[in-house]
Amino acid sequence: MRKTVHLIAIMIFSFGFMSVGQTSVELATNLNADTLIKTVAFNELEGTFYASEDPSLKVSFEALYDYKINFDGKATNLLSNRDILLKDLERGDHTITLISRDGSKEISKSFKVKASRPWFSNDATVFGLLMIVLFFVFRTANSERKGFKKFYKVVPALLLCYFIPAGLNSFGIISSEASNLYFIASRYLLPASLILLCLSIDIPAIKRLGSKAIIMFFAATIGIVVGGPLALYVVSLFAPEVLNGEIWKGLSTVAGSWIGGGANQTAMKEIYGASDQMFSAMIVVDVFVANLFMSVLLLGTGYNKKLNRFFKADDSAIESLKTKMEKFQLSVSKVASFNDLIYMLGMTFFCVGLAHLGADYIGPWITEILENMANKTAARLMVSFGNGFFWLVVLSTLFGVGLSFTKYRNFEGVGASKIGSLFLYVLVATIGMKMDIMELIANWGVFKFLLSIGLIWIMVHALFLFVVAKIIKAPFFYVAVGSQANVGGAASAPIVASAFSPSLAPVGVLLAVLGYAVGTFGAIICTLMMQALSS
Repeated sequence: MRKTVHLIAIMIFSFGFMSVGQTSVELATNLNADTLIKTVAFNELEGTFYASEDPSLKVSFEALYDYKINFDGKATNLLSNRDILLKDLERGDHTITLISRDGSKEISKSFKVKASRPWFSNDATVFGLLMIVLFFVFRTANSERKGFKKFYKVVPALLLCYFIPAGLNSFGIISSEASNLYFIASRYLLPASLILLCLSIDIPAIKRLGSKAIIMFFAATIGIVVGGPLALYVVSLFAPEVLNGEIWKGLSTVAGSWIGGGANQTAMKEIYGASDQMFSAMIVVDVFVANLFMSVLLLGTGYNKKLNRFFKADDSAIESLKTKMEKFQLSVSKVASFNDLIYMLGMTFFCVGLAHLGADYIGPWITEILENMANKTAARLMVSFGNGFFWLVVLSTLFGVGLSFTKYRNFEGVGASKIGSLFLYVLVATIGMKMDIMELIANWGVFKFLLSIGLIWIMVHALFLFVVAKIIKAPFFYVAVGSQANVGGAASAPIVASAFSPSLAPVGVLLAVLGYAVGTFGAIICTLMMQALSS
């Protein structure tokens, strides 16, 4: 494991020695005019452009006069009275911001540049590729060949289900920007998975897991709250410029994401007013660092016993829960008939529909209440409760737990947790699609300090977890799931939990819901410390 982590570190830091070009911004004149250059109106400057087709881009501003033009957060000393030319477009996210002369008004438009169009953009084809990746991974993981057996003793199958799609995206074979598969998986398959995995949940047995799971969850939260300002300080020792400007505002969105999730991340952007360009850069750092750390945790599942010995942890309660769930599965197991599957999936997706219906009403209702609150500070703190996805996860979990007290609990006998796990693996593959390593390489000059902050931050978080786990003798399962309930949220926590055993996935779900509740509060404490450091 140590060699693997060292290899990953060497690969990441070697990016810093790669030189990349830089997009230049200049006035569009007759001298540089080219009828082949694509012209786009500023108001329509959204979506994805491909450098292989449009290496340069001409931007017109129509009726927007006398605005100062900033590109990627930097002043260009140009005005919007004339068209501009973006030459040699770099891969990645870009933002053009127009600022009125008195600074009272700002208008921003963001767009993404990729090297070329993906080989495959049809979602049916992309889904087929992802499924054959899952087939290949599990076919080889269950192979009797010695080479595969040795390989999968070190590298969990779940890790490959993530990294192979990431590689396909990074090399332009598929593209997350051209696909709706992640949205479908996160909005339909994830809620269904939560319901199916919670059907056989044993609440009394989970209670017997004790307080260590909650302690490790809050240890993970504190590690993130402390890690942010500490990482910012360490990087400032060799790059003082990170304390200038609005980097701390951008880092506040990472804190929100790593403690609560996407809703909390957006809340932090609104509270502290991070620019669109800074927000885009932080999303890349967030996705890369968080997913890299998740891969390390998944790698750690292969060393679960060794790590538990290191922590001197007693995992008997976890093993008891696993054994109890496996015995229950065997006691109700039977050959699934067509009717069994129809009943199970019919009830599951009916509950998914109800969860969506409830989220569509509850989210806007709470948002309206918050907007009308006199105490705007309190309203901002609770803004994540107005997010529809938060209620989708909560309601799906509640429906699953509720059904576990009924006869529908016996759906476990016809493969409820297996189908739930299948949906999770499809979600993992679509999450992998969102990671673009080549984009990081292409924009290393922008990301090297931000990425350094992110990596140090997550290492402080990990160190804090390991120290607390060592002190209270907590099993590695609590370390991994407590971390992902913060950093990854409802999409990742059950994935990591199910890597230990599908029967443990509900523990990850319940802790992830707690993460949504405390995310904004923890992120604000972290941001206040980073702001104090930057002032």
